[in-house]
Amino acid sequence: MKLSIRNRLAATVESVTTGPAMTAVHARLAGGQDITAAITSEAAADLQLQPGTPVEVLIKATEISVALDPVGRVSIRNLLPGTIAAVDHGEVMTTVKIAISGGDLLTAAITKESAQELDLDVGLAVTALVKSTDVAIGVA
Repeated sequence: MKLSIRNRLAATVESVTTGPAMTAVHARLAGGQDITAAITSEAAADLQLQPGTPVEVLIKATEISVALDPVGRVSIRNLLPGTIAAVDHGEVMTTVKIAISGGDLLTAAITKESAQELDLDVGLAVTALVKSTDVAIGVA
């Protein structure tokens, strides 16, 4: 299946915490970063997720925020440090490619205005921020 989602990262499930409606899936990316997905418990049951399950983490580019300074206390579960590999300004939106450890490349789509205010450029250290509810999980 082809998907429009640019961010498709290989991971392994570390733990699954199931509640009545939602399930928290903690996975580890190839580069060692931990990522949390909050998915419906029905979806988690359908996927038969358990520790050790290989999965694909899916994140839409529009769901990734970019921070320059060290991020302090925040409710966002997924903070992925990296380095900007490319910046492409459009008329309204800017695409930012962020290299994270392990060789993965994240694509963030942010407003051109934000990118210009942050003065984003290749080589700049940034942190990609993703809410756990914006992370999907796929299995083969």
